[in-house]
Amino acid sequence: MTLFEARYSDFTIKWATLEWEKNQALALRRQVFCTEQGLFEQHDLDALDADPHTRCLVAIANHGGWPDKVVGTVRIHPAEPTVWWGSRLAVDTGTRGRSGIGAALIRLAVGSARGLGCQRFLAQVQKQNEVLFQRLNWNSQYELPVRNRPHVMMEAELSRYPIVHQPESGFVVKGSVATVPQDMAPCLLHTLAATDSQRQAHV
Repeated sequence: MTLFEARYSDFTIKWATLEWEKNQALALRRQVFCTEQGLFEQHDLDALDADPHTRCLVAIANHGGWPDKVVGTVRIHPAEPTVWWGSRLAVDTGTRGRSGIGAALIRLAVGSARGLGCQRFLAQVQKQNEVLFQRLNWNSQYELPVRNRPHVMMEAELSRYPIVHQPESGFVVKGSVATVPQDMAPCLLHTLAATDSQRQAHV
C-alpha cells in the first residue's frame, strides 16, 4: 500500500452527482490526458461532456468515513438505446497499482449501463492496456490508431457484470481490493460512432 492509499479508509465508486465531484473529475482528466500523456493541450473536453445523456463516474477517496478527493473517473454514454460506450478512464497516480480503482470504475460503468438497457458496451483502449481489459472480461475486436497512438476496439462481456441498480450511491471498496482484478495504468477510452446517426467523440 502506498503512502497515498494509507491516508484513506476506502473508496466510494459512484455516478458524480455533486458539482465538486464533476469538477475534480475534469481536473483529473486534464492531469492524465494533458499533462501526463500529452494527448491534448489545454483540456480534453468534447461534445460528449455537454450531452445530457453522458454520465460521469467517479472514485472518491474517503478519510475517516468522509469524502476527500476524486482519485478516478470515467464517462459513459449511449450511442444507441442499447449500445453504450466508455471513455476518458483516468486514475490518479497515487492510487494506481493495488487499489483496484480502475477495475471498480469499469464494473460500475458496465453494470449501471446494463441497468439502463445496455446490450453492448464498447470502448477503444490503449494497446498497452489490452491484456488488463481482457482480464476484466473484455474481448478484443481490432486495432486502430487514435491520436497517432495504437488502440484496440474492445467489447465487454455483459454477462460477467452484474447490474448496478443505484449508481448514484454506487458501492464502496477498500484500498486493496481482493474481489476486483488488479488496477490498470491510465488509459484513454475513446468513443467511436458506428453510423452517421450516432454521435462521434472528437479527441
